[in-house]
Amino acid sequence: MPFIGQEPQIGAYHVLDSITASATATYNLQLNGGAFSPASANHLVVSLNGVIQKPGTSFNVSGSQITFSSALTSLDSIDFVMALGNVLDVGTPTDGSVSTNKIATGAVTGAKIETNPTIAGNLTVSGTSTNTGLITASAGIAIGGTDVAHTLDEYEEGTWTPNLIGSTSNPSGTVTGTGTYTRIGRLIHANYNFSNQDVAGAAGGIRITGLPYTQVGTHVGGDVMVYYRKDGQSDAINLSPYLSGDTLFFYQTRNGATEVWAEITFNVASASTGFYLWGSISYETAT
Repeated sequence: MPFIGQEPQIGAYHVLDSITASATATYNLQLNGGAFSPASANHLVVSLNGVIQKPGTSFNVSGSQITFSSALTSLDSIDFVMALGNVLDVGTPTDGSVSTNKIATGAVTGAKIETNPTIAGNLTVSGTSTNTGLITASAGIAIGGTDVAHTLDEYEEGTWTPNLIGSTSNPSGTVTGTGTYTRIGRLIHANYNFSNQDVAGAAGGIRITGLPYTQVGTHVGGDVMVYYRKDGQSDAINLSPYLSGDTLFFYQTRNGATEVWAEITFNVASASTGFYLWGSISYETAT
């Protein structure tokens, strides 16, 4: 079916300025008095003495110069040199007209992808993915499966301020320590440290509040060392932390007529300073 209307043309067709032959093989190519540089010899149609010359054999092009295979003479006639412009190029395709099959496999390199691409939909990588920068996954990372049980949706490192209180009475002054924590999913691992604190006025069980996240259920786990002065002596006791609600308790098995799992209490009868408490607790948070 013939094309309706004027057929579109790709390229710029020009008859270059006339060239007078002389005793040389190389001549300057000009268009309207200015230097003209074709993309290659194949972009020129050259007639010499009434015969069309074969590009690459009868002549070659370098920049804006044409060189014939042998020197001409003043008796020769360069009839015309016609430039075919960019007829070997495809031109600019219509939007949406290039299909996947028209692109060679591996033709699209990383250099041709925009700096910050946005992919609408899912991305599947069958090989190894190497990343040298930060990976941001706001919805989490699924490992070994795609369900909730296999999804890591939280990781955090931070600090918190543990507060020391007593079950019967609190210290006369506010006693705070230092703490760090790591959160992986719903698991919280919190460290705490009280060094050389004045616990005057404290009585009853030794307790800590101010945990970085609210725990769910009741948990026993972690390790702790408490050190304080008692009857002029320095005592160190290994304890087991116990978490209930938002309060951390400390228990130890005490020997007597029968073993008793009892809460550790303040002992400040002989000294109110020199109280040390450090340890860690691991527990789960609800969200």
